[in-house]
Amino acid sequence: MEPVQEEDNVRPRWPRLSKFILSACAATVAEIVWVTFPLDLTKTRLQIQGEAALRSHGSGGSGQAAYRGVLRTAVGIVREEGPLKLWQGATPAIYRHIVYSGVRMVAYEQLRDLLGRNEDASFPLWKAVVGGMAAGALGQFMASPTDLVKVQMQMEGRRRLEGKPPRVHGVYHAFLKIISEGGVRGLWAGWVPNVQRAALVNLGDLTTYDTVKHFLLRNTSLEDNSLCHGLASTCSGLVAATMGTPADVVKTRIMNQPTDSSGRGLLYKSSIDCLIQSVRGEGLKSLYKGFLPTWMRMAPWSMTFWLTFEQIRRAMGISSF
Repeated sequence: MEPVQEEDNVRPRWPRLSKFILSACAATVAEIVWVTFPLDLTKTRLQIQGEAALRSHGSGGSGQAAYRGVLRTAVGIVREEGPLKLWQGATPAIYRHIVYSGVRMVAYEQLRDLLGRNEDASFPLWKAVVGGMAAGALGQFMASPTDLVKVQMQMEGRRRLEGKPPRVHGVYHAFLKIISEGGVRGLWAGWVPNVQRAALVNLGDLTTYDTVKHFLLRNTSLEDNSLCHGLASTCSGLVAATMGTPADVVKTRIMNQPTDSSGRGLLYKSSIDCLIQSVRGEGLKSLYKGFLPTWMRMAPWSMTFWLTFEQIRRAMGISSF
């Protein structure tokens, strides 16, 4: 696919489809190269643990063995369910990142071009915030069905230990089951907190990376190379985990809740209701359940993604992000 030349012939303008493919490739590399997916599953289990709504509905939430920290949670999963269960849900996670990362990166660059830069080529912070949140929200909305399947598959091992029948037997079966119970709309169950989380995560990730990178280029002797990209991605991973964890807890709980015959959730009416029940029943600290594994996974993932993304762009002759 040939790049389209801009009128000033300064740099090629690549089609959006090409940038989508490059972003998806970088996201896939980040998801596969780092063996961090078990941290995502550990985070999900910690976020569900002690759920006040489960106890109030008599669903056995209080009878679950409480995990204590990241390491004990991971060890508990291996001992009780087997080591391979640490990678349960990895397939829909890769599908999700292909859609999510491809859409968010293309959308952010388009918004950045539309909103315009300053005379010194810097991107104003408020525009980066708007662009990052909007791009993240759009990308996650498109990828929400794959995230729903991932969460449900990650909780299957815990359901079996509790003596409950399995809900899904694989990615394809999960999609069919969700559609049969709630229609196509059922695939977007929990999309509101999912989109809210993605907006906050990308406010931390995209906005921080773009802002820090160009700040370093303008105010230090660093060049546009891997060192600069690594420093910017380190900052973006920490900010993204800090801002996104509360919404991630709400998203996980809504997506994992049992549903009635029409696909409606039995525990929470909305993301606000889930937020209120969680804080009222477990305190504010419940909103940061799973923060450590979130950050431990997001930091190397973010660094791998941005370094790969920048190198692929350079190899393909596209300007640096």
